[in-house]
Amino acid sequence: MYFGKEESKKDERVPPNQVVTKKWPVLHYGNVPYYQDLGEWDLRLFGHVEEEIRLTYEEVMEIPIVRLQNDIHCVTGWSRLDNQWEGISTKEIFKKVKLLPEVNYVLIHAEEDWTTNLPIEDFFKESSLLAHTHDGKPLTPEHGFPLRAVIPHLYFWKSAKWIRGIEFIVENKPGFWEKNGYHMHGRPWKEERFSWD
Repeated sequence: MYFGKEESKKDERVPPNQVVTKKWPVLHYGNVPYYQDLGEWDLRLFGHVEEEIRLTYEEVMEIPIVRLQNDIHCVTGWSRLDNQWEGISTKEIFKKVKLLPEVNYVLIHAEEDWTTNLPIEDFFKESSLLAHTHDGKPLTPEHGFPLRAVIPHLYFWKSAKWIRGIEFIVENKPGFWEKNGYHMHGRPWKEERFSWD
């Protein structure tokens, strides 16, 4: 089959067994939180750190903004290309908290005790961020307002919505979906969808 230049470039960006969509499907487990007062929201940085820190919404919004473009790939089989994000680089979190030397992993905590795990190098990758804006508009509640993780090189369930805490840990612990059969790492190009893959 012949592909034009543009078609073959797009094909190189899409992992195996994924279908490109321009829509952004809403997928989650549990309720969608609707915040009436962001004065009650904070982001907790804790675990194997010298001192636990809580950042208010205002303090998070004062952190320098990064703008990144990337492709996202959902474990359910869709990919959405050329997403424009604004938020804070995860590397800025590193400046806020002093990690103990034995830290190897991150457990991201979201509303309703939802969690997902990441190796520390994935969390601090150049393309990883905590986003509040998508394609020029503030995130909607369904997509993670006020703040969601964006870890684009992994399947999108690793990009937790409605985050409330980042726990720095020594040994890898499964999060919600990982406890329910999803892969511990989730690399799209290796099709690491499920724990038996």
